[in-house]
Amino acid sequence: MAKHASRQQSDSNSPIPDKLYFRIGEVAKLCGIEAYVLRFWESEFPQLRINKSGTGQRLYRKRDVELVLRIKRLLYSEGYTIAGARQFLVAEVKEPRKKAQAELPLNPGKEKAVQANLAKLRAELKEILGILSAPPTKAYRQTAPQRESKAPRANGPGLFDR
Repeated sequence: MAKHASRQQSDSNSPIPDKLYFRIGEVAKLCGIEAYVLRFWESEFPQLRINKSGTGQRLYRKRDVELVLRIKRLLYSEGYTIAGARQFLVAEVKEPRKKAQAELPLNPGKEKAVQANLAKLRAELKEILGILSAPPTKAYRQTAPQRESKAPRANGPGLFDR
């Protein structure tokens, strides 16, 4: 157990080499955790999507290794549970989207003009809605084409006959 604890402290501070892919043993050594812990985290954290080679070897990218280090920090240093760490990572991804969609920048000098235009647009939309939701007028019903007799045609029913 002492060997494991000292390995955690010394290896987790080492920089991540600039490589395209890392094998699970390399990641375990870099992060100071056992390979079985990495395999377990793969099943618990959907953000941790590991590629596999043709022979089934797990291949981690640099961003995966960085994510493993963040998960380790959340669990071991900050005391999160696995479910809590999972929620933290999901919320972290959603947060920039909320900030990006928060508000449209308005020019303070034109705010009254924008409000007036919005009020005018709202009134026009209400008027259109009133027109569309009103029942047809009597004049419209009289000008609508009247159906003639229901007698079948000589060559059979027409395409639009019911």
